[in-house]
Amino acid sequence: MSQIITVANGDGIGPEIMNSVLKILDAAEVPLDYEFIEVGEKVYLEGYTSGIKPKDWDILRKNKFFLKAPITIPPGSGYKNLNVTIRKTLGLFANVRPCISYHPFVFTKHPEIDIVIIRENEEDLYTGIEYQQTSEVVESIKLVSFPGSEKIIRYAFEYARAYNRKKVTCMVKDNVMRYADGLFHKVFLEVSKEYTDIISNTQVIDIGSGYLVDKPEDFDVIVTLNLYGDIISDIVAQIAGSVRLIGSANIGDTVRMFEAIHGSEPGLAGKNIANPSGLLNASVMMLVHLGLSKYAEKIQNAWLKTIEDGIHTQDIYRDNISKHKVSTEEFTKAIIDRLRNGEQPKILKPISYQSSTPIEIPPFKRRELPKELVGVDIYLDWKGNPDDLGTQLQTIIKQKTKLKLRLITNRGVKVYPNGLPDTFCSDHWRCRFVARESSEIEGVPIFPSVEKSEVIKLISILYENGYDVIKTENLYYFGNQRGFSLGQGE
Repeated sequence: MSQIITVANGDGIGPEIMNSVLKILDAAEVPLDYEFIEVGEKVYLEGYTSGIKPKDWDILRKNKFFLKAPITIPPGSGYKNLNVTIRKTLGLFANVRPCISYHPFVFTKHPEIDIVIIRENEEDLYTGIEYQQTSEVVESIKLVSFPGSEKIIRYAFEYARAYNRKKVTCMVKDNVMRYADGLFHKVFLEVSKEYTDIISNTQVIDIGSGYLVDKPEDFDVIVTLNLYGDIISDIVAQIAGSVRLIGSANIGDTVRMFEAIHGSEPGLAGKNIANPSGLLNASVMMLVHLGLSKYAEKIQNAWLKTIEDGIHTQDIYRDNISKHKVSTEEFTKAIIDRLRNGEQPKILKPISYQSSTPIEIPPFKRRELPKELVGVDIYLDWKGNPDDLGTQLQTIIKQKTKLKLRLITNRGVKVYPNGLPDTFCSDHWRCRFVARESSEIEGVPIFPSVEKSEVIKLISILYENGYDVIKTENLYYFGNQRGFSLGQGE
């Protein structure tokens, strides 16, 4: 009985490479039927700012498996990234990107690369929550949650165990983003204790990226946040040989999407020169998830034999390595010929997928912590210097609330009281108010609790005095832990 999957041809080179992939799947007699939907540029321009028509969500949820070619997002504001929208809307929490070198048949300076990057797919800066708050400052909100972090980190360890991987590396920047990246790192350390059969370690993302480029053979499975994962997976794919060779899986509890990691490359569209390998390898990942591993093996081994035989599209063609520069159609035919002959690579390692049950992650168990309000950060759009602002605020709130102004920062740096004249200030000011009884013991701030009514009263006072309040953030303690960062210089 055939499995129905949803297919989208995409934009740019999308229709050409999808046609190639479907020809190969059909030649392999994979028991699949296709239900096509339209997504991407045409849908955007019809007035659907998400890039997908509302009725097609039901098709995606019904069929559960989605093979999608790259899409084009039209220039201009108002259009949301469709890939991100699909991942988040359907709960596709894990983005799995295997990056492998095909030395000596595809040029690379790093012939030993065999890295799987597992990227958190729903949070981080990819939430797309952004604002312009003043004439000079915009804000992009980075959200990292405990359940989101635990789910992707546990998936990475389960993936490593299922595919006989030896090590999982966590990449973060928690020496700067101590709360957001710090949470991800903390969860990684907790979860890793449950997988004593797998080596675990952590790298700071900047030097870790340097090590990836210099000694990629030292890495096995990498788990990281959304933005970092997007960047380093493209870097590793490219140094492995070409970003156009890599497919990816987007895994959710019920729906799964498979796609190449490259873009739609409209400049190459219609020229019959595009490389379909990334989308083909994504389709192979899909077959494994569908339990059709034998078909996946035959297709990928035929593709490897084609690469091994030096039959290359122009993007990976090298005079001293390749034997034949071929078109998209010729490359497709070469794979089908080897597929029908049952050919396998002789130098590259043939693929053999072990049948296994899908990786399942247990439901998240919520943790409740005591929560205590100890102050508020109020952001103002204001023109002037910090000393004038500080003096004015101190004057208008004096004896009108139980709060006091503790400090003012500009772009995170303390500028009042006792700021330095060298600090450049924009028109975006963070003003921190805490209880009048707050103090310091040996340099450590002590913040007593405050009533929410005092915060509301303070905001009203500021509005009444003509201040443009553009944002507020309550300051909380969770248990005995401060839930907010200190200002730089505080």
